[in-house]
Amino acid sequence: MRLRTLVLALALAAAPAFAAPVAYEIDARHTQVHFTYSHFGLSNISGRFTGVTGTFDFDPADPAASRIVATIPIDTVSTGVDKLDTHLESPDFFDAAKYPTATFTSTAVTAAGAGKWKVAGDFTLHGVTKPVVLDVVVNYAGPHPMNKAPVAGFDATTTIRRSEFGITGMLPNVPDEIAIRITMEARGPKGEG
Repeated sequence: MRLRTLVLALALAAAPAFAAPVAYEIDARHTQVHFTYSHFGLSNISGRFTGVTGTFDFDPADPAASRIVATIPIDTVSTGVDKLDTHLESPDFFDAAKYPTATFTSTAVTAAGAGKWKVAGDFTLHGVTKPVVLDVVVNYAGPHPMNKAPVAGFDATTTIRRSEFGITGMLPNVPDEIAIRITMEARGPKGEG
């Protein structure tokens, strides 16, 4: 009986640990959502949103167990031109007064090569929800270089058609396709980054 107990204890000790995803919080100070669109075919204008909040259940060893929920405040839009920002917040485009936030909730995360993920999810913008797939690069996951708390960093890209979200202002002169680039940091437990 003692031998059996010892063998069972050794087997349990040798069994691989199955760690659950760790809950990270999106660091709004170091996260931005950039967008780029063609302006009448003359220039490619960029803008960004800041103040992104949300949670990220992160498991670098098992991407499928990871999950992200993010909220983007529309009134943080910035192109560097105040008049343009005001126009983008108007009912012609984002209608920030009626639709103050955009959200992304992942539905599936899959590995796509070394340090790369495909993150599928539901993107809600202008009151419309559509499926979107983000191409994600995992920049880093580990202790923060300064305070040693858990931290992770990512870049992601996708392209959407704004008309699919009911944003049709100035079509077709200002094209439908909008390129989106996200750079994000997330803090693990006790992270202060």
